[in-house]
Amino acid sequence: MSNSSIPSGRAENSVTTAAQSADPPVALGQARSVGEVLAQSQVEDVIAELDRDLVGLAPVKARIRDIAALLVIDKLRINLGLVSEAPSLHMNFVGNPGTGKTSVAMRMAQILHRLGYVRKGHLVAVTRDDLVGQYIGHTAPKTKEVLKKAMGGVLFIDEAYYLYRPENERDYGQEAIEILLQVMENQRDDLVVILAGYKDRMDTFFESNPGMSSRVAHHLDFPDYSVDELLQISQKMLTQQNYVFAPDADTMFQRYLDLRVQQPHFANARSVRNALDRARLRQASRLFADRDRQLSVDDLRTLTASDFAASRVFQQADVRSDE
Repeated sequence: MSNSSIPSGRAENSVTTAAQSADPPVALGQARSVGEVLAQSQVEDVIAELDRDLVGLAPVKARIRDIAALLVIDKLRINLGLVSEAPSLHMNFVGNPGTGKTSVAMRMAQILHRLGYVRKGHLVAVTRDDLVGQYIGHTAPKTKEVLKKAMGGVLFIDEAYYLYRPENERDYGQEAIEILLQVMENQRDDLVVILAGYKDRMDTFFESNPGMSSRVAHHLDFPDYSVDELLQISQKMLTQQNYVFAPDADTMFQRYLDLRVQQPHFANARSVRNALDRARLRQASRLFADRDRQLSVDDLRTLTASDFAASRVFQQADVRSDE
């Protein structure tokens, strides 16, 4: 999954499940070298896709390669009789919205599956609403149902800090946390949990929940994208949707991004997608208004500078410059 396919949001109270690749073609039990494990598991294909499909994220990609190396060596240790405690694989992904956390979680699920650390390799993405009930006796069955769906794969909990609301004595999030902690410890050979959210809020969450902090071994920090990286992401999105920039449109879109990244609620790749969607709406309105003209393929697939220039981002910038 590329940056361009990062979900822009989910309906409340819905569990998103993403299926992953089929089982590795060869069992890993007899491998005696790193090369043999890599060849049999084909895990390098997933890492190559991660490098190719996701723009930027160099420190995240490096950490994923390190985790994959740890798992490969652990597999060889098992094969050679060096039995030890299985590595802790629960993770914490921190960063602003639209920085690729869900996309990387899906790749991580594939890596874990191909190396035999989870049975199925699917990813179940949830929020607080999927785990916490609104009345007594409701939270435990909701949480256990989600865990049942996630078993054999990866459970991705977005904005995990919302599980803990100490200001509300009647909140049931703590019950969900206690169930999660038990499963993360006792069934960690069948489930990997990835918590995600803003860094400062996740830090506070771990300070308030030391039991959760002690079970999470890997912390990955997802940086914001630069404007150049956002332009690369926009090109990937346009290619997927069979659109192109007119010669002057990419310059206008870069001006848009220069302004947009400084505004509140900027969501990286998610905001890029939203901006392109609005440009497509303006292009459609522009073409629709000229109803008697025969439209060419280029007309239908080209976004012009005018499709971006009408954005409120430029209008707001003009207002500020006049103040």
